[in-house]
Amino acid sequence: MHTVALSLGSNITPEPQLREALDALHARYGHLRTSSVFESESVGFDGANFLNMVALIETDETIPELTQFLKDYEDEHGRQRARPKFSGRTVDIDILTFGTASGFTSGIQLPRAEIVDNAYVLWPLSQVCFDDVHPLTGQTYGALWTDYDKRRQKLWSIDFKWQGRWISRAGLQP
Repeated sequence: MHTVALSLGSNITPEPQLREALDALHARYGHLRTSSVFESESVGFDGANFLNMVALIETDETIPELTQFLKDYEDEHGRQRARPKFSGRTVDIDILTFGTASGFTSGIQLPRAEIVDNAYVLWPLSQVCFDDVHPLTGQTYGALWTDYDKRRQKLWSIDFKWQGRWISRAGLQP
C-alpha cells in the first residue's frame, strides 16, 4: 500500500470542481486526508484565481494506473490538454509524492519539483505531511514551509465544506 499526495487545483468553477474530485477520489480510494483549501492568483498567465489543496490517498495501484485514472478523470471533467501549459483549468490533479519514490518514475518526476517552488503546493502539503522528509532536500515539508519566503506568492485559506463538514476555514496565516 502506497501513501500518495495529490495536488488538486481549479480556476474554472473551482469549488464544485474540487468537491467532485474529492468525491471521486473518496469513492475510489476510501478515506482521504485533506489540507485546507487555498486561493491564489494565477501563476504564469493572467486568469481567474485558483483554488488549490492536497489530498492523501492510500492505494495499491501502480504509478501508471493512478496516472491513467487521474488523466481520465480530468478529461471527463473538461480538461483541455491542447491549451497552453499556463492556462485556466477545470480540474488539475497531480501526483506530488508516491510513497518513497524518488527520481523519474513512469514518466513523472517524484517528488514533483513544484513542491519547493510554489506556495500553493507546499503550504497544503505541509499541512498533511508536516513531518515527512522530502527525499531530495532532506528537510521535512513542515521545515520547507517554515523556511519558504512567504512574499514570493500571495495565498490565503478559504471557507470550504465537503460532505457536510468544514475542511477549510478562512484566515489561516502562512
